[in-house]
Order: sequence, then structure tokens, then C-alpha cells
Amino acid sequence: SYTRKNPFQASVLVNQRLTARGSSKDVRHLELSLEGSGLRYEPGDSLGVVPRNREQDVDALLAALDASVDAPVSAGGQTLALREALAERCEIGTLSAGFVRRYADATGDAELARFATNEIELARYVHARDVLDLVRAHPPRSLDAAGFVKLLRPLAPRLYSIASSANATPGEAHLTVGVVQYEGAGRARRGVVSGTLAELPEGAAVPIYLHRNPSFRLPADASAPIVMIGAGTGIAPFRAFVQERETLGATGKNWLVFGDRSFELDFLYQAEWLGWRKKAVLTRIDVAFSRDQLNKIYVQHRLAEHGAALWAWLQDGAHVYVCGDAARMAPDVESALLAIVRQHGGLSDDDAQAYLLELQRARRYQRDVY
Repeated sequence: SYTRKNPFQASVLVNQRLTARGSSKDVRHLELSLEGSGLRYEPGDSLGVVPRNREQDVDALLAALDASVDAPVSAGGQTLALREALAERCEIGTLSAGFVRRYADATGDAELARFATNEIELARYVHARDVLDLVRAHPPRSLDAAGFVKLLRPLAPRLYSIASSANATPGEAHLTVGVVQYEGAGRARRGVVSGTLAELPEGAAVPIYLHRNPSFRLPADASAPIVMIGAGTGIAPFRAFVQERETLGATGKNWLVFGDRSFELDFLYQAEWLGWRKKAVLTRIDVAFSRDQLNKIYVQHRLAEHGAALWAWLQDGAHVYVCGDAARMAPDVESALLAIVRQHGGLSDDDAQAYLLELQRARRYQRDVY
């Protein structure tokens, strides 16, 4: 019964930094209580976190707009005060090309309109900027509060893969959260949700709902081997997979291929993975830490190195899972898989493509990319 509009207020049990001091990334392990919610998830599912813009960001935008905080505006089919709409309903943390164009049209700003027609310059401008940057540079003198809010995109929930098994951790759901933080246009930026989650103390409430992902599931056959390929926070669902298989006594082999920046600083859940390896719950683990040597090594390179073994696992009925970046990591991994199928399976390009497609149809090749 819990949805984006009616979220469950999950209490924070643990908020722990996973990356070591000195890492260029801040990755958090959060444990949330689901007690009293009735929520029951499966490995592969996600939690949707209902966002709220930070008070200081809303205050800064209100000051730049020079509008009354109580001005009535329409957002999400409701009439709200401007402050409430900007805090809970509108995306102000990122800047899109579409918003810049709409804003230029609505304000009649000739300079901005000329700029907005240049695709390359526009893409460069919106990168690492937010709505506040635009409003400060081009005040909406001819646009009232209602008109301004109408131009904004809805504030969308953020989905995080659940990093735990409900059978192993009853009444809890764990998340692996990479905190978005960077410098842009002379200001320090933090992700709307990830930045907030990183700062939450134990006992704080997180508005969440369950997002089922039936296309990313463990094999029904507990004896089937699985190969899990993930980079960075893409490791989250695989922690859930291994917890589940250990708890249920699954006999299938488990192989993890994990990549990140540094072995010393960024090996997420290292002690757990090595513990599972020692207990033989994890059959094998191969890692790729891109910045530990002069030539960068990624998960696709590890796959290529162990192509013969991967082909043998596939011939033994293995299910392959990929979780991580959709823009670069996932396509590179797929290219590596195709090369392995061609080389070790002795297939042509077309036959290798057909083989991978058949794996997808049989649900033996599943991806959860973002």
C-alpha cells in the first residue's frame, strides 16, 4: 500500500561509510527498518526514496526569484504555496536543456534565446549547473511564480537497488548509496537524495516505497551457477543475491567480478566478500581496480582474461547479471561477452549476437543499469 505519494517512513538503523578515508568517493551503507510496513522484497528489487530539496537551496532560489514564499502555484495537480512546491514537487537541483529553452521562451530573454539554440554550447552550459545558476544569471522579470513553477520538471524519486536479502535480514532493507558531490560554476554541489541520505543520523526517517524489478531475479533453480558483474555501487544487488543463496542453502556456484577505483580505498563490502570466499559460498572473485596501476583495468578486461572459464560456466548453464553504469560499463561488458562467445565458442559475429539474445530470452543474461 506504500507508494511514491504515500511512502513508508523507514527508520535509519545504520549509516556507515564504506569507502576509506582518502577515497575520492563517499559511498554509504544504510540499514533501514521496515518494521510495521508489511513490505516484502526479493533480491533484485529496489527502494524508491521520495526526495525533498534542501532548505538552503530552496531559500536561495526564493531569494533569486524575489517572490513571496506563500504565492499560490500549481504543482502535481494541487495548489500549493511556492515554498512547498519548490521543496517537495519541483526539480531544482539539476538543469536541463529543455528547461533552459522553456525559460528563454517564457521570459523573452533574447540573449538566453540565442544561446539556447546552440546545442553544443547549451549542453556545455547545463553541465554542473542548476536552476539557481540560471535564475541568478537571467532573472525572470516578466514571469510570475506560477509561471515559473509550470516550467520546472517534477521532482522524481531516486531508486536504489536493495543490498540485502529479506530472508537474511528480516525487517530490514540495506542500501549502497554513492554520494553525488562535485564543484560546478564555482559552487559545491551534492545530490538531492544521496547528499541527504549521507547526513542522516540513526533514528531519522526516510520516506520509501518498494519498486519491484521482476526482470532482475535469481534463477529458480538453486543449483544453477551465477556470474555477477558489477562496478561501484552496482555491487548492491549482488550482496543481496549471495546473502539469499547462503541463507537458503543454494548449491549453485557464485562468481563475482567487481570493479572500482582503488583496492585500498574502494573495495565495497570487502570483508564480507572475502568471508564468503573463505566459506566457499563465493566460488571465485575477480576484481578490477582501475587506478591501482598505470594502465586502467576495468571489469570487461577481467572478463576477457578469464574468457575460457566464463565460457565453461555458460556451457554449464550459468546465469549472467550486470549492474552499473548504462552509458559506458554495460556496453563495454556486453562487447566483452560477445568477444568471449566468438572466441571460445567458435561463433561468427551474427551467431554470437544470436547466442547472447537467446540467453536474454531464457533470462540467463539480465541487466540492471542506470
